[in-house]
Amino acid sequence: MKYASTRTPALPVTFRDAVFQGLAPDGGLFQPLEEPDLRQFFFNLERDTSFVEIAARMTAALFPEDFPEPKAHEIAEKAFGFSPVLTEIADGMQVLELFHGPSCAFKDFGASFLATVMESFLEGSDKRAVILTATSGDTGSAVAQAFHGKRNIDVVILYPSGRVSPLQEKQLTTVGGNVVALEVAGSFDDCQRMVKEAFADRELGRQVPLTSANSINIGRLIPQSFYFAYAFAQLRRTLSEEFIFCVPSGNYGNLTAGVLAWRWGLPVTGFIAAANRNSVVPEYLESGTFQPRPSVQTPSNAMDVGNPSNFERLCSIFQDDWSGMRSMIRGETVDDVETLETMKRYYEEHGVFLDPHTAVGVRAAERLYHRELDSVVDVVVLSTAHPAKFSEIVAQATGAEPELPEALARVIHRQKHSVPVGNTVEELKQFLTSRYST
Repeated sequence: MKYASTRTPALPVTFRDAVFQGLAPDGGLFQPLEEPDLRQFFFNLERDTSFVEIAARMTAALFPEDFPEPKAHEIAEKAFGFSPVLTEIADGMQVLELFHGPSCAFKDFGASFLATVMESFLEGSDKRAVILTATSGDTGSAVAQAFHGKRNIDVVILYPSGRVSPLQEKQLTTVGGNVVALEVAGSFDDCQRMVKEAFADRELGRQVPLTSANSINIGRLIPQSFYFAYAFAQLRRTLSEEFIFCVPSGNYGNLTAGVLAWRWGLPVTGFIAAANRNSVVPEYLESGTFQPRPSVQTPSNAMDVGNPSNFERLCSIFQDDWSGMRSMIRGETVDDVETLETMKRYYEEHGVFLDPHTAVGVRAAERLYHRELDSVVDVVVLSTAHPAKFSEIVAQATGAEPELPEALARVIHRQKHSVPVGNTVEELKQFLTSRYST
C-alpha cells in the first residue's frame, strides 16, 4: 500500500517513509490510499487462531513489499510477547482486555509493533531516529517500554505536569537510557500542539531526525487493527445479527484502527465512540459541527483531549460525509459521576475492577443494550488499561484497591527523572537541538 497525507492525497509515499516522517509535510496525517480486501482472511479465522498468527498474516497482507511472510512472522513474534484476552464480565457484557503488555495498557500493541518495525528498518544503517511523542497518560509509558534499548533510536516524551496518574508518571519517567521525559507546564493539548509545531518546523527537521510514536504515526495506528480481528475470531461462530465495538475514545486512534479494519472487510456493523466530558466527537456526530475546545480534567485522564488528532483521519476515511460517519459510529458521552458509579457497581455486583476509561466504555455499551431491547446485539468493549494503573481513582469509586501486576509493581518505588519545560515550541526546539542535532 501507498500512504498520503489527509490534506494532500496526490503525493503518496511508502510505508517506510510514512513511519519515519510521522507527520506529513503539510501537517496532515498519513492514511492508506488503498483498501485491501481482507474479507476472506477474516472469515477463515477461528477461535484457536493465535494473536501472533493474526498479526503476522495481517502484516504480510498489508505490507507485502516490506514484510513478506517469513519476515512478517519474525516481526509479529518479536513485537508481541503478549496477547489480548476476551472475557465476559457480566451477562452479555464482553470486554477485550488489552492491558496484558509491559505497560498494562492497549497502547503496548501499537508501540511495540512500531518499535520493532523501526529497528528493523534502521538495521545495518548509520541513520538514527528521534521519537517525539505527546502523552495524556498511557502512550508515554507504552512508548517508553517499547523503545527502551532499541538500537539507533532515541525517545522524547512530553506529558502534562500534574495531569497523569502517579503510576503513569512513574512508568514514563523511570525508564532512563535512551528515553527522556519532558514535564510540560500545561495540558495534553499543549503537549500535542508543541509536537505538531515541532514536526512542521522544516529547519528543526533538518537538524534533528524526528519521527513520532503517537497514533499520529500510521505505523503505530495500523497494528491496533489486529486486535479487532482477534476479537472477531474469538466470537465469529456465535455472533448475533449486530456486532458492535464500543471504544473508549480520547485521541481516537483506537477507533480509527477499528474503522480501518471494517473498511478492509471485518464484518462489524457499527462502533460506539464512548467519550468522557471531552465530547467533541459525539457532539459532531449529533450536530454535524466539529468544535474543538480546551480539554477538561476527568477521572479518565487519558481521554482528556479537546482536539483529537485522529478525527482528521476519520473525516478522510468517510470523505467528510457526516451522515456516512454517523451511520457507522454512534457517539456516547459519560460524565464523571456515571464513570465512578459504574466502577462501584461492577465491583459490588460482579467483583470486577474497571479502570476509569473502560468504565466509560461499559456505561456507553449498557445504554445501547437498554435502547435496543428488541434487537440481538453483540457488543465488545475495549478494556484499555489495567485498573491498578489508576488505583487512587479505583479506590475512590469502590473503596478497594486492585492488586498491582508485576509489571507495575517493579516501577512504583523507582526515582522519577523528568526535565521541566514550558508549553512553547521554542523551549522544546531548544531542548531537541541542544541534545540531538546531527
